[in-house]
Amino acid sequence: MEPIIGMDGEGETPYHYRNKAQFPIGQDKNGRIVAGFYAERTHVIVPNTDCALGVTENKEILEAVIEYMERYKITPYNETSGKGLVRHVLIRKGFATGELMTCVIINGDTLPHQDKLIAVLKQIKGMTSICININKERTNVIMGKGCRTIWGSGTITDTIGDISFAISPLSFYQVNPVQTQKLYRTALEYAGLTGDETVWDLYCGIGTISLFMAQRAKQVYGVEIVEQAIADARENAKRNRIANARFYVGRAEEVLPQLYETHGIYADVICVDPPRKGCDEACLATIVKMAPKKIVYVSCDSATLARDLKYLCENGYSLERIRAVDQFPQGVHVETCVLLSKIKSSKFIGAEIDLDELDLTSR
Repeated sequence: MEPIIGMDGEGETPYHYRNKAQFPIGQDKNGRIVAGFYAERTHVIVPNTDCALGVTENKEILEAVIEYMERYKITPYNETSGKGLVRHVLIRKGFATGELMTCVIINGDTLPHQDKLIAVLKQIKGMTSICININKERTNVIMGKGCRTIWGSGTITDTIGDISFAISPLSFYQVNPVQTQKLYRTALEYAGLTGDETVWDLYCGIGTISLFMAQRAKQVYGVEIVEQAIADARENAKRNRIANARFYVGRAEEVLPQLYETHGIYADVICVDPPRKGCDEACLATIVKMAPKKIVYVSCDSATLARDLKYLCENGYSLERIRAVDQFPQGVHVETCVLLSKIKSSKFIGAEIDLDELDLTSR
């Protein structure tokens, strides 16, 4: 286990580092509209518009939304009845650019008097994108599939290292950009690319790791099930003039074998950065079948990482390096970067045989 990478560099602080926050909107026992976070293991909202881990602009944005809702009698969503309009407010910030995005998730098709909300929000320094996300499902899933920009751009931009990214409301993007750069540098170091390798990036999101790898690889292929994320990844490749990265929509365990078996696209290095549930076993089986020289596994859940490493180490790989990155200071979660190498096997087993001791007549 290599030393943990902390958020303790010059000018770094383990507070106000989160570039994304999702606040449920509801009512307290007195009927007042509140925003905050769910109490542990419940959906009871603890009012908080000024979390010490989020950006300072969150407070101003949330208070503007609440004041607008109160003034125009717009109701918050009620999970029990399934009625009410405003469910959540998503706020994102590009740390390198200062650009802000506000997305209001609603249980309907339109936001009444939206021009009044826009008029207030667009005055906040850095506001670049205001949009609504439609989620009419009786579910605890926060975001619906449909987004509509009601003011400004449909995306905001941010940079990690020297690569620029366009981020939409539905994009997956690491929440701590300072530590993300350290995490991806570690993944790139572990991959040990020389410029001749073909790299597969599974669960690639908007292409963050893919584009990092593409700077030193011959060719990179990214796979992601979220169609909007792949659209963002392709746009990010164009934005950064990276021509050696291609992206595919679909489940990794389906896309990978199809391209491997029908087109003969192999892999020298496979990088995986799955959600907390870890890799699908079918995906792991395909990785083993493709037999890359190296696997770089970036994990946000230590338990599923241990499970998947057990599978890979029982199927021809050895664990070479492992390092944790404190991606979420003041929280219990870490990101972990792991390097596995293909175990070299010999087709021949050498053995010394004393022919004098063999009874060649007995058959």
